[in-house]
Amino acid sequence: MLTRRAARVAGEILMFASIGLAQEHLLLGSIAGRVFDQMTKGAISYANVVVLGCAIGTATDQDGCFRISNIPAGSYEVQISVIGYKPLTKGAAVHPPNAQSELEFPMIEGNIELSEVQVCAAHFLRGPDTPLSTRSFSYKELRQTAGGLDDVVRSVSILPGIAQPKPDRNDLIVRGGAPSENLFLVDNVEVAYINHFSTQGAGGGAISIIDPDLLDGASFSAGGFGVRYGDKLSSVLNIALREGRSDRFHGKATVSATQLGLNVEGPLPQKGSYLVSVRKSYLDFAFKLYGFGFAPHFWDFLGKASYPLGIGDKLTVLVLGAIDKIDFFNDTDEHRYNNSRLLFSDQNHFVGALIWRHLFSDGFTTLTAHYSRSELEYLQFTEDLVPRFQSSAMEREISVRGDMAIQCGASTEIAVGVESKCINLNSAIDLELTGTGSGQDVSANQFVGGKPLKAAVYGQISKVFGSLKLTLGLRGDYFGLIEQHAVVAPRFSSTLALSGVTNVTASIGRYCQAPSYIWLAANSFNRGLSYLGADQIVVGIDHLLAEDLSIDLEGYLKRYFHYPTSINRPALVMANTGAGPGGMGEGYASFGLDSLVSRGTGLARGIELSIQKKLSKIPLYGMLSVSYGETRFTGFDGVSRPSDYDQRCIINIGGGYIIDEKWEVSAKFRFYTGRPYTPFGLNGSQSSEERNSARVGVNHQLDIRVARRWRIGVALLETYLDVQNVYNRKPIDAPIFSERRKRVEQVPTLGIVPTVGIAWQF
Repeated sequence: MLTRRAARVAGEILMFASIGLAQEHLLLGSIAGRVFDQMTKGAISYANVVVLGCAIGTATDQDGCFRISNIPAGSYEVQISVIGYKPLTKGAAVHPPNAQSELEFPMIEGNIELSEVQVCAAHFLRGPDTPLSTRSFSYKELRQTAGGLDDVVRSVSILPGIAQPKPDRNDLIVRGGAPSENLFLVDNVEVAYINHFSTQGAGGGAISIIDPDLLDGASFSAGGFGVRYGDKLSSVLNIALREGRSDRFHGKATVSATQLGLNVEGPLPQKGSYLVSVRKSYLDFAFKLYGFGFAPHFWDFLGKASYPLGIGDKLTVLVLGAIDKIDFFNDTDEHRYNNSRLLFSDQNHFVGALIWRHLFSDGFTTLTAHYSRSELEYLQFTEDLVPRFQSSAMEREISVRGDMAIQCGASTEIAVGVESKCINLNSAIDLELTGTGSGQDVSANQFVGGKPLKAAVYGQISKVFGSLKLTLGLRGDYFGLIEQHAVVAPRFSSTLALSGVTNVTASIGRYCQAPSYIWLAANSFNRGLSYLGADQIVVGIDHLLAEDLSIDLEGYLKRYFHYPTSINRPALVMANTGAGPGGMGEGYASFGLDSLVSRGTGLARGIELSIQKKLSKIPLYGMLSVSYGETRFTGFDGVSRPSDYDQRCIINIGGGYIIDEKWEVSAKFRFYTGRPYTPFGLNGSQSSEERNSARVGVNHQLDIRVARRWRIGVALLETYLDVQNVYNRKPIDAPIFSERRKRVEQVPTLGIVPTVGIAWQF
C-alpha cells in the first residue's frame, strides 16, 4: 500500500514538475541574425556574437548566420565583433512564446581590435547612397506607432521635414515638394502606388498596402540621396521585408476595427524561406456610423520567397498587389449631395519582381526583372447620379535593372547601374465643360495610348581620406514621350568625422523627374514638357549622445525649375496638386487637363532638428522633430506665391516604452501651423490675385496606443487599443463653398477615433 501511495505521489510531483518546465519553456524565445559586409554584402563567418548583460554568446556560421535559443522574455543588446571590422550593437526585443527576434548586422571595415571598447551604433548607419537626411526604423518602432494604423507610410510622418495636408491620408509633402516627388521602394523594387485609393501620378492615398508584420525595417531619406535613386525630386522611402522563418511554420491572424489579416511563413528546401500575407477590409459599419454616404473596401496581398542557389547566389521572388472598390449609400438627398462633391476611385495594382544577387570577393551584383500593372477608374457624379467626370487608365511597366558595387581596397567604393523600362499607357477621360471657380473652364473627351521607353544609367565613387569621406556621382535619364528626351544629373556629398561620435555632412546635386504619365495622357500638348528639376543643397551635423541616442541638425535649400505650369490657369503650378483625392474642388488640376509648359519655378528652404532614441537594452524608443520651412512657386503669370502645402512649423513627439513582455505603451503628439488657401467671394468664385492669401489655423493632435500580450499554450494573443485624437479636437482644413447652401463651409472632419485589434500568433 505504501509503495503504491509513494508511486502516486511521485507521479503527481513529476507531472507538476513537467507542467512547470513546459510553462517555463513558454517564457523562452530566441535571437537569430545575419552578419555581412555593408559594402560587398558578403557573409562574415566566425564573428563573435554576445548578448550583453547575459552569459550567452555564439559565433556565426559560414553563411554569416547565428541563432541563440532559450532566451528569457525581455529587451537586450546584441554585439557583433570580428577582427578587421568595427564592433556593432543592436537592440532586440524577445516576446515568447515561439518568439524569434531576427536582426541584420551590416559591418563596416575598420582598424579596431576586439579589445577596444568603441562600438558603432548600428541604429544610425548611413551608406554612400544616403549619406545624410536619412532616418531608419525597426519593425518594432513601425509596428507600434501610436495613430499609425499599422501603416509604414503613415509611421514615417513623424520625421522632420514631412507635412501631411490631410490627417486621414498618406500624402507626404517632403521639404516643400509635391506628393508626386517621392520614391517608394520595397526591397529595392519600385512601387509607384504604395497606398490604397491612390491619387493617380502622385502615389499618395488612404492607407499603405504593405502588411507591417512582414517588415524588417525601413529607411527614409528626405534629401541628398545618391545617384542610385532617380526620377524623383524629394525623398526615398525604402521598405525592407524580412526573410521568412527557416526553422518552422509560423502564422498570425489579425482582426481590427477595419480589417482582417492572415500571414504565414516557413522554410523551403536548402535554407530557403517564404512569407505570405492577405488582408481584407470591412468598413461599411464604421462609415455608416460616422454618417458617410459611401464605404471603401480593399484587399491587399504580399508574398516573398528567398532561395539560395549556392555559395554567393540568392534568388528572391516578390509579389504584391491591391484591389480597391467603393460602395455608395445614395439613399438620402444629403448623401447624394455630399457624394457629388467627391471624386471616387476603383483601382487594381499588381507588382511582381525576380531578384538575383551574386556575391564575389570584392562586391556584389544584383539583377532585377520587374513587372507592374495599375488600373485606375475615377468617377464623380451629380446629385442626380449623372456622371460628371470619368477617367479610365491603365499603366504597365516591364523593366530590367542591373546594379554592381565594388570595394577597391579599404578606402574606395564604386557603384554602377543601368535600367531599361518598356511602358504601355492607355487613358480615356470624359469631362463636361466645368468651371474651376477662378474664371476658367476645363473639359476633356479623348482616348490616348502610347508605348514609350524609359532608361537610366548611373555611376558613383566614394573615397575615404582619413576622417573625410567624399562621394561623387553622375546619373543620366531618358524618357521618349516628352520633348526633352534626356537629362544628366551630377551629385556630390561629403562626411567629415570630427570625432568618433560627431559628423559634419554636406550635399549638393541636381535631381530630375519625368512628368507624370497622366499629365501626358490627358492633353497631348503636354508632351512638349521638359524634365522637372531641382538643385539641392543640404548641410548638417549629427552627434551621438549615446549608442542609441542621436541628435541631428540640418538646413536645406531647393531651387525648382522647369516645373509644369498651366497656360489656361496661369497661377496653377503642378507642384500644388496631388494631395487628396482631387476632383471638382480643385478643377481636376491633378489630371493635367490644362495645356502645360515647363515655365514654373520654386524655392523651398528650411531648418530641421531631430533627437532620436532607438530601441535597445533600455526598452524606450522615440523621436522629437522640429521643422521650420518656407516654400513658394511661380507660375506662368510670373507671380511668386506660397505653395498649397506651405506648412511653416511642424513639431512631432512620439515613441513607446516596453513595460515588460506583456505590456507596451506608445504615444504621438503632432503640432503644425496651417497651410495656405484661396478665399471665396460671395458667389463662390476665387480670384487668382488672392491665391493662397489666407491660411488655415493651427492644428494639433495626441494619439495613444496600449498593447497587451497573453500567452495561451504555445500561442500568443496580442490585443491593443489605439485612440487617435485623444482630446477630440477636430482638425481644421481649408473651407469649401457649398453650391446648395451658397455659403462657405468647413469640411467635416473626424474627432476622436478609437481602434481596437486582436492578433493571434501560432
